Amino acid sequence: MLDNLLGIIHDEDLATQLFHSLMSFNVEERRVDRAGRLSREPHPEVLGAPALHPYFQTRYADMQVVVSTDSAATVAENLDDLATLQTVLYRSLDPADRIWPLSMPPRLSEDDRQQIMGDTHWSAEAAIKPYLMEKYGVTQGCLTAVHVNFRLPDPVIHRLYFHYTEEFHSLVAFKNALYFRLAQNYVRYQWLITYLFGASPIAEEGFFDTVPAPLRRPVRSILNSPYGRVNRAQERVTYASLASYLTHLQRNIDNGTFASTQEFYGPVRLRGQANERDFLMGGVRYLELRNFDNSPFAPDGVSQQGLRFLKIFLAYLLTKPLSNQGLTTTLTAAQERNQLVALEAPDRPTAFLAEGQALFLEMREMLDHLGNPVDGAVLDDLEQRLVRPELTPAAKLVAQMKDGSLMAFGADVANTWTLERRTTKPLLPRLTMLNDHTQRFVMAAIQAGVRFYEISDGSEGDLLMFTYDGITQILQDKEMRGRHPEQRLRELFPELPPLVVHQG
Repeated sequence: MLDNLLGIIHDEDLATQLFHSLMSFNVEERRVDRAGRLSREPHPEVLGAPALHPYFQTRYADMQVVVSTDSAATVAENLDDLATLQTVLYRSLDPADRIWPLSMPPRLSEDDRQQIMGDTHWSAEAAIKPYLMEKYGVTQGCLTAVHVNFRLPDPVIHRLYFHYTEEFHSLVAFKNALYFRLAQNYVRYQWLITYLFGASPIAEEGFFDTVPAPLRRPVRSILNSPYGRVNRAQERVTYASLASYLTHLQRNIDNGTFASTQEFYGPVRLRGQANERDFLMGGVRYLELRNFDNSPFAPDGVSQQGLRFLKIFLAYLLTKPLSNQGLTTTLTAAQERNQLVALEAPDRPTAFLAEGQALFLEMREMLDHLGNPVDGAVLDDLEQRLVRPELTPAAKLVAQMKDGSLMAFGADVANTWTLERRTTKPLLPRLTMLNDHTQRFVMAAIQAGVRFYEISDGSEGDLLMFTYDGITQILQDKEMRGRHPEQRLRELFPELPPLVVHQG
């Protein structure tokens, strides 16, 4: 199935469009105090109810914040959107709060554990949290990660389908096959992501009741190890085929193995339908790629280098042929390999060095075949990590350890990021084309849960689109001046809940 996909993309001149596939992020973070201990402050009142907010939610506990971006076609747009949301978040926090930069939580006392157990006022998982704590322990849900949502451009899908109409009875079936091939290949080669970007080498005191033997020394990624946010081996959902994936996941939910789809911690989730039974008819709309470690060396938790690599990597996975022979065994072994790599010593080369180098070679060949639609220099930089493991994030973190801990490093980074975010002028540094009045209005809108898009920067000034509860308003710069932001927002969107405007 899907033979010669790379050749057709080349012949149809679709490479540039392919590399403008849409990405968005869910960046899970954790609020802490100046010393790096879990925050005792409530979720910022100015951000309203997390369950209703498009940009800022909570998940396992109230001290967690999930920053959710809108989709964008370029890495630059992705990073600008994320930076703006992060700035709004930092300026909305209680003055005592910071954002912890690591996927693993800080040192946990018994009081912290009690707080985690009872901290469910805004938690998205409040209904199933007692069950999750009993099954996985109190602290497992405190791990944070970055989830990447990936969507192929519709014009690319439609043009490719023209070449496969005899193989697939409908556009939906073809689209599902494209996305599921990508998902399967991602499972096959997730270990490379874990090696290159793993950044959770140790657990602080209090995370484990008894530290597992493999974690008594630093590793690459506890998050992706058998001790991280993963399902039990006997409960893994198969990726052998789309039908078996959907059947297996639905069966796990129906028989109580999973409390809901929220408990499915596989490396890839299919997205776009309300329940698993609807994908065959309605189709996959996008993929959620899960469990990237937060990057402590990038203030937004996501690095530009990582995103540029991911664009290339996902195009490669989409076009890489996949044999059905022995596929179940291959994919099971691949998930085991990812966990093996996660438990490797950060300062040692991976056991799969040769295969990693072959993957980089094949990615370069793909770019060459497509006429180099994007700059492949990032491949040179990241391949260096294969032969020089000291360049990986996990190894860099180990170098920052003091007395077996990253508490001092985490607190220093958190305080530095907070100072930079709260004192930098202008108010929203990634929106410098907007004047101060407009920036204050945009920040108030984002805090209130109004979606914001820049749609023009023509001679009349920037046109900005704001959307809330089915109402869309398009404003020129002059329409956002001269009034208190909350008053103007209330005029535009009468259904907004009471607003608390805070601009730190």
